[in-house]
Amino acid sequence: MTVYNVAMNRPLSEFTNRLKQQKTILLDGGMGSELDRQGFDVNSALWSAQLLIENPAAIKAVHLAYLRAGAECVTTASYQASVPGFASMGYTTEQARQFILRSVDIARAACDEFIQENPGIDYRPMVAASIGPYGAYLADGGEYRGDYRVDTNQLHDFHHQRLLWLDDSDADVIACETIPDYEEAEVLANLLVELQTPAWVSFSCRDGKCISDGSLIRDTASLFKDHATVVAVGVNCTAPQYMTSLIGEIQRAMTNLAIVVYPNSGENYNAATKSWLGTETPLECADAAGEWVQTGAKIIGGCCRMGPAHIDEIAKTLRNQENRR
Repeated sequence: MTVYNVAMNRPLSEFTNRLKQQKTILLDGGMGSELDRQGFDVNSALWSAQLLIENPAAIKAVHLAYLRAGAECVTTASYQASVPGFASMGYTTEQARQFILRSVDIARAACDEFIQENPGIDYRPMVAASIGPYGAYLADGGEYRGDYRVDTNQLHDFHHQRLLWLDDSDADVIACETIPDYEEAEVLANLLVELQTPAWVSFSCRDGKCISDGSLIRDTASLFKDHATVVAVGVNCTAPQYMTSLIGEIQRAMTNLAIVVYPNSGENYNAATKSWLGTETPLECADAAGEWVQTGAKIIGGCCRMGPAHIDEIAKTLRNQENRR
């Protein structure tokens, strides 16, 4: 296993600079689930990435809704956007590149519009370029199991090209999300060291100690200790009740990286019906988010079924905590 402790002479990105400040960074919520809530069809194999082709304005509107709710960093609609995914729908590699980079352009345009609406804000909204796991391409719920049955070469080839494209984009940070598998995390650790753009890696977890394939999160997170480009590790699209325990497990594994948490709403996803069961209210989530920050999380947000109302309540909670310091 490679140990990453290389000193890189890179200019600090906006995201890295923000991490050095005392304030918590607030992310957005779920893109695909919010588009679905608004009535857009996201049931194709490309999920929300289908709208990169058919309706970019709808994606921009969701970004703006999250920014207006208080999000300081929005995540691109590229989670399920991959070269083989687009190829399966009849698109060329060049078209895939254009669609993936379009996701960053849309998010940046939303940030620019928000700044025009709010010229007095004291921060620059940021863009996180989303990289989904191999399981997202499978579109069968594999990101919640990690049972891909593919070798490391396939995982390398799946991730490599779009990472290079997004590294050359206008994104502030690359977000490798919902990683369920230790082997996939190892592949990403080796690929991300090649990049100039800072990154975070977040895992999907089955409980308060293990990622979805059963590996301990403290062992998986340790892959990124002293990594040259990864600035945060954490958890996403996992039930909120596990967050406090998972934050503690990550802290035991390392102290040099920020911790990012953005759970789903606590509902259970049925891959066969592509539906969610259960609920978690915005106020409940906001109260929990305050605890996550006190426990040690530096970057907070929401994932599937966490909409602008959730982010708005979390923003209020974080402001109240900062005002009491």
